[in-house]
Amino acid sequence: MTNQELKIKANDIRKGIVTAVHSAASGHPGGSLSAADIFTYLYYEEMNVDPKDPKNSNRDRFVLSKGHVAPGLYSTLAHKGYFPVEDLTSLRHVGSYLQGHPDMKHIPGVDMSSGSLGQGLSAAVGMALAGKIDDADYRVYALLGDGEIQEGQIWEAAMFAGFRKLDNLVVIVDNNNLQIDGAIDEVCSPYPIDEKFKAFNFHVINIDGHDFDQIRAAFEEAKKTSGQPTAIIARTTKGKGVSFMENQAGWHGKAPNDDEYKIAMEDLEKEGAALCQK
Repeated sequence: MTNQELKIKANDIRKGIVTAVHSAASGHPGGSLSAADIFTYLYYEEMNVDPKDPKNSNRDRFVLSKGHVAPGLYSTLAHKGYFPVEDLTSLRHVGSYLQGHPDMKHIPGVDMSSGSLGQGLSAAVGMALAGKIDDADYRVYALLGDGEIQEGQIWEAAMFAGFRKLDNLVVIVDNNNLQIDGAIDEVCSPYPIDEKFKAFNFHVINIDGHDFDQIRAAFEEAKKTSGQPTAIIARTTKGKGVSFMENQAGWHGKAPNDDEYKIAMEDLEKEGAALCQK
C-alpha cells in the first residue's frame, strides 16, 4: 500500500476505535489512537498474516503487551477481515467475544491473551525463541506502552532476548509520554528509553510513529538486523486524530459521551475527506 492508502486505512481504524469505546461506554481510546498508525502498518504491510487462515503455523505473531488498548487491535483486525467491523459496537458488552483485553481463545487473529502490564513481552520472547529452535521463518512483534516499561518483567524479558540474540523479534514502544496518572517522566521516568534497550543488546531505532516513511524504513531496517532483537521507539501523540483527546492524560481510559463522540467522528470524517482529496 502507498503511504496515502495507509493514512486512509489508519483513519478508518481510528473511527472504529472511537465507535467501539463509545458503544462500550468504557475502554481506552488514548493509547489506541496513538498506536493506530503502527497497527495499520503491521497488519497491512509488515506482517505475514491471513485472516482466512489465522492459525497458520508459518504466520508472523503479534503480542499486544499493553492489552488495554484492545480497541486499537480489534479495529485493525476487523478492518483486515478477521471478523465483521459491525461487531466493534459489542466491545465490553455482556456475552461479547470482544472483551476489554485480548483473548486468544475467542477472538480470531489474537495470538496471545494480555492485559496484565509487563507480561506480554515475555510471551513474545518465548515465541521468538521457539521460532529459533524450530528453525521457522516467522517473525514476532510486540507493542509496549511507555508507561508499561516501568514494569520490571519487561527488562527481564529484554535481557533474555538480547542475550539469546533473537533477531526475529521486534519490540515497538508506543512513546506517547502519557500514562493513566500523567506524564511518564513525572510518574516514574523510563527515559532514556533507547539507551536502556541498547544496554540489553537491542538494535534501536527512533522514529516519528505517525510518519509512514519512517515507520516503513524502521521495519525494513529491523529485517536486515542480524544477531540482535530490534526495538523501535515510536514517538506518538496520545489520542491522535481527535482534537480534544490529543495529549490529554484524562483520555487514557475514558469513553466519550454522545456529544463528544459526535465531535470525534466529525474530526475523523474531516481528516478522511482531506486524505481522499490528496
